[in-house]
Amino acid sequence: MRARRINSVLGGAAVLALALTACGTADVGDTGSGDDNGDGGGDTITIGVKYDQPGLGLDEGGTPVGFDVDVATYIAEELGYSADQIEWTEAASANRESFLQQGTVDMIAATYSITDERREVVDFAGPYYVAQQDILTQADNTDINSPEDLEGKVLCSASGSRSANNITEDMEIDAELREAGNYSECLELLNNGTVDAVTTDNTILAGFAAQNPDDFRMVNNPFGEEQYGVGLPADSTERCEEINAAITKMWEDGSATEYLESAFGETDFAYEESAPELADCA
Repeated sequence: MRARRINSVLGGAAVLALALTACGTADVGDTGSGDDNGDGGGDTITIGVKYDQPGLGLDEGGTPVGFDVDVATYIAEELGYSADQIEWTEAASANRESFLQQGTVDMIAATYSITDERREVVDFAGPYYVAQQDILTQADNTDINSPEDLEGKVLCSASGSRSANNITEDMEIDAELREAGNYSECLELLNNGTVDAVTTDNTILAGFAAQNPDDFRMVNNPFGEEQYGVGLPADSTERCEEINAAITKMWEDGSATEYLESAFGETDFAYEESAPELADCA
């Protein structure tokens, strides 16, 4: 896939301006499953997104904005729901599977990486975007520039995410793990020196680095691959196929690239500009 790199850092005020002009600006709804009848066009559809990730899913005064929100809004409209029929719910990394299993939400678009382990309990459509993993440090830290530099360091990742495990288990790097409730908490720990670095998808880190350029530095040495999927309850093959068709259309008509440009166009990381290969719906 072709990637585009923009070589400037976006300040917090500009991030806010981009967020406020992003698509997907329905009011945040209460937690609760929508009245979808399985064919689209029901009274409402309840979608789980992140509320604490700049550029992806951020609650701005009761309205979630960002790339994932834009994607979810586009998909919902292709399924027959207008923007005002969407009820938004915060879906933290640790509760995504349980939300789908319990019927709290109809679908989730929340930097939700497709993995074989997760496929055992939920279904996925997509991926709608392929991110890579990276590392965030304090702005004045020049010692950490790759996963290998995390040896002996304290590393933070959010509960329910496997990003840190990719480094400590798969890459066998001896870093001390510190788990936080979400990445905003990781950023607080990084800011006060409790941890040396935060690791997760480069999209997530780019949003935080852009919002706080004087405090944090993204290493910009990506590794691995994270396929963002739309999480669905188990046995949602028909709905998965409908969403895959929507994702294909979203890339073909240029909407996906517009959403990426709106969210990350002035951040200092290479975002993908071509459609990912969709997985088959099981």
